[in-house]
Amino acid sequence: MPQRDQSDAIRALNGLLDLVQPIHRLDLQALSDLSGTELEQFSRTWSQLPSARRRALVTGLIELAEARVDVCFRSIFQWLLADEDSAVRAQAIDGLWEEEDVRLIAPLTRILQEDPAADARAAAAQSLGRYVLLGELEELGRGLSQAVEEALWLAYTRDGQDILVRRRALESLGYSSAARMPRAIAEAYEDDDEGLRASAVFAMGRSADSRWQDIILAELDSTEAAMRYEAARASGELELAEAVPALIPLLDEPDVDLRDVAVWALGHVGGPEARRALQACAASEDEVLAEAAQEALDELAFLSGDDELPAFMF
Repeated sequence: MPQRDQSDAIRALNGLLDLVQPIHRLDLQALSDLSGTELEQFSRTWSQLPSARRRALVTGLIELAEARVDVCFRSIFQWLLADEDSAVRAQAIDGLWEEEDVRLIAPLTRILQEDPAADARAAAAQSLGRYVLLGELEELGRGLSQAVEEALWLAYTRDGQDILVRRRALESLGYSSAARMPRAIAEAYEDDDEGLRASAVFAMGRSADSRWQDIILAELDSTEAAMRYEAARASGELELAEAVPALIPLLDEPDVDLRDVAVWALGHVGGPEARRALQACAASEDEVLAEAAQEALDELAFLSGDDELPAFMF
């Protein structure tokens, strides 16, 4: 990672105080890898910003981190986990989405258990899912993985819990191979709340359990777009070849998100029929669709060891 001039960080912090300047015009990359006195300077600057400016800044940092691999705002996001604004706390958790540092488990669990704001608890529940997965992959100690799962389970079953928190907890627990999970997913799928039912299908996809195949295939024809979306995603997660005939019509959906998840799912399922559908999309005049389809085809070629590898690999 290139060296950063500390004076650049100071200029960026001063720019934040100029409320006339839009966030996107500032050199936010200069705030990468802050530590020590620089982080202290950031905290002093932060205390002088109005709430709207703070939220816009965190959004800008997240977007830049997603677009650039050479920047890291971990220290800022970790510091903001204790911010007074629940929206900022939730954004900070989102900003740490790639982090697997076990030291984050404690603050995330604390937010899940104690934060008064449902949006922050829901973000924490979602974020803890990666530690459930790490536990299943045996890349996290058994004690820690069990503690994470228990915290999510308690959040899910807590009386009066906000439905969004319950949904995110169930989705994260979808990775778990615990004996209680199939029943929990099945009961959630039978719930009256449509959102919880959709999260149950999401969890089915994460479970790597073929027992859910018939439900997922049926929901691909749901009248609810949200349910079709989750069923398409789950089809890709479980690599259900039987889903391909139902996934292909979704490529013509006006809902871009639904169309894109169908492309993603077909890329994960593979097979001749899925490949032909993706090739047709890759030739589309719709540039966004064509790019997504080509990425799916490139991944299929790479995973299958196809001789017709994408041009960028040569």
